[in-house]
Order: sequence, then C-alpha cells, then structure tokens
Amino acid sequence: MVVEVADVEQLTGAALARVAEDEHMPPEERAHAEAAVKEDGAEALAYLVDPFDLVSEVPGIELTQASWSSETVDYDPDAPDWDPDEDDDDDDDGESDGDDEHDAEYGHEAAYGRDDRLA
Repeated sequence: MVVEVADVEQLTGAALARVAEDEHMPPEERAHAEAAVKEDGAEALAYLVDPFDLVSEVPGIELTQASWSSETVDYDPDAPDWDPDEDDDDDDDGESDGDDEHDAEYGHEAAYGRDDRLA
C-alpha cells in the first residue's frame, strides 16, 4: 500500500494527539514516541492506523507481521517515464529488469520528480 502525505503537519499533529491520549503509556515511552512521530511520517501513521484493523475482516487473511517505512520519492503521475514499480528491479521470474546502468548513471531523483509518500 502506498499513501501520499498531503499535509505532514496535520498527520504529525493527529499522531501527537493520539500519543497524548494514551493513558497507559509511561512518560519515557511517550517522550520517545513523540520524538519518533515528529521525525518520521511512517511512525506518525503507525500511531494512527492499526494494520490488524485493515485486514481483520478480510476472509482467509491472518496478519502475521506488519511494518511501516517511509521514503521521499520523485513522483509525477503525468510523466511518461513514471513507473509505480520502478524500484522493483526483479520481474516475476526473479531476473533483473536490465535498467541498472540507467539507475547508476542518473539516479532515482533525476528520473522522477519529488513527492512525499509512505509505503
């Protein structure tokens, strides 16, 4: 799942409010959580979205692990070279896409614009 953060301050503020509302969180853990939320959008999202709630009603699915990560990616949906799977260097058969030379020469940011997204 990929989400776009349209307003990082609003996301961070909502996560900080959620951390502040947690009556069971010890003060040391609260301080750490607040710092993490301010530093990383994935941490902020993790305090607001429960992965179990996302899949608990899906038949045949059991959540065994969930993790969050964030990265700044270059994004222009109208660009002809935009490929949402551009970081996926392996085809379904496990072979490289053969574009490693292009990536090494131009780099990710040179090829795709800039946008903040969480994956």
